[in-house]
Amino acid sequence: MSLKTDVYLNLLAASLRGWRGAMALAPARRQPAQLLKLYDIEASPYCRLVREVLTELDLDVLILPCPVGGTRFRPEAEQLGGKQQFPLLVDDNTGTRLYESADIIDYLGKTYGRRLRGHGPLRPLAVASSFLASATQWRPQGGIAGLRATASKAPAQPLELYSFEASPFSKPVRARLCELELPYLLRNTGKAAWKDIGPPSFRDRLFKGEKGTSRNRRWLAEHTGQVQVPYLIDPNTGTAMYESRQILRYLNQNYAA
Repeated sequence: MSLKTDVYLNLLAASLRGWRGAMALAPARRQPAQLLKLYDIEASPYCRLVREVLTELDLDVLILPCPVGGTRFRPEAEQLGGKQQFPLLVDDNTGTRLYESADIIDYLGKTYGRRLRGHGPLRPLAVASSFLASATQWRPQGGIAGLRATASKAPAQPLELYSFEASPFSKPVRARLCELELPYLLRNTGKAAWKDIGPPSFRDRLFKGEKGTSRNRRWLAEHTGQVQVPYLIDPNTGTAMYESRQILRYLNQNYAA
């Protein structure tokens, strides 16, 4: 399947979720002193719900991919929590380890941001629409993107990815990182103003507004001169790049076994 088709399907998935995980309109009161850790499966509808909230709270997190058949982080997750169930959030700032997406959402809201209703009356609708969004990730060859592990070489240091959950261009990169079991620091880059809505070419031509409307978007503007996602940094090779197609090619060339 072509990347272009993939992007259109990811647009559909984001629409099914009402574009949750696109905006960072309620940033956390504070950033945790130690990075949050999320044992995650990119294709999981329950993990998606947690990643959406992390974008909306503008919280960075270390993603430890646990695809089906993976051996790099799944045993570690089981050792920490007692079972291989995902998502699993580990917060070393408070000594918290949590399964269940609703419990994690409640915890993140209570600890770092505004009041969130992981267990609210809209929970069944959120779960159902997240399942539908995950179903769009099925591919004729290879099944659901971001679900199953493929052989890879482990990096010495985690990679770094600027992304937001609803981004249709970032989704293929996150799916591949999960399949390859490559740990990465997720720099959530949600939009914090309505003038940010739309792809960069549309946004910059129509609004000509401030690009750095949230914390990590400001970093991109200051350090790269532009704001778009995904943006990958690999400290293992000193590589940094935009564009999904180039990033996917780089990951396959450098880490796929």
